[in-house]
Amino acid sequence: MNVNGKTKIIGIFGYPIEHTLSTILHNSAFEALGLNNCYVPFRVLPEDLPYAVQAIRSLNLLGVNITVPHKENVLPLLDKIDREAAFIGAVNTITNEDGTLTGYNTDGRGFMSSLTEAGIDAEGKDITIIGAGGACRAISYYLSEKASKLSLYDIDKPRAEKLVKDLKEFNDNIFLLDKIEVAGKSGIIINATPLGMKPDDPSPVGPGLIKSGTVVCDLVYKKTRLLLEAEKKGAKTLDGSGMLLWQGILSFELWTGVKPPVEVMRRALMSNIR
Repeated sequence: MNVNGKTKIIGIFGYPIEHTLSTILHNSAFEALGLNNCYVPFRVLPEDLPYAVQAIRSLNLLGVNITVPHKENVLPLLDKIDREAAFIGAVNTITNEDGTLTGYNTDGRGFMSSLTEAGIDAEGKDITIIGAGGACRAISYYLSEKASKLSLYDIDKPRAEKLVKDLKEFNDNIFLLDKIEVAGKSGIIINATPLGMKPDDPSPVGPGLIKSGTVVCDLVYKKTRLLLEAEKKGAKTLDGSGMLLWQGILSFELWTGVKPPVEVMRRALMSNIR
């Protein structure tokens, strides 16, 4: 990569940020297309977020990704919010057009693209999502349109209740689960919690709830305990690497207006996932 006076900078704001794979994802695509862009990680403390957002303008960054813990807190700092991101209540992508900062959320569309690529059809399915945080809000925005029944479970019951209420403005097929055991009746079970990020994390779903015909998805982009146990049951499984890839592809298009080389990005990502 030849960085010079015409190089356009794109970055990612997060804390911590050292583990990010987005640098590999995007820089591989810039290089393949010969774009004079460079993607850089920025370690941004929560209290410094307003200054970091202002720096997008003052440093003339082309745009940034936003990751934890800033996805929700960044909204009031932006000039415009895409309708989808406004409903989700979280932003993962910001574009800078002559100093006007617009927030988007590509997570939900990224997840749906990963389902399609894996040959998983959510249309008319009974679906349960575990965890009602920002990731769940992003994917449920789309899954509520597909599912015959969409059930949400979270140990933080008020948070789950709030999301159910919000989703019911669009569809009436949304339900709150009081007990996770009910998830065993679903055709598709999705883990939208961080459980699985660490090797010693327990599975959010007991293996007794998974049947051979169940589809089990985990938004964590590793082979988690949940997925390993599901495979032993003969279930079809999908990890979060596809969602990570496709949300990045959509962000890339927002910044550049160019379709990226998907397979180049995929190879770069998969060679760095452990």
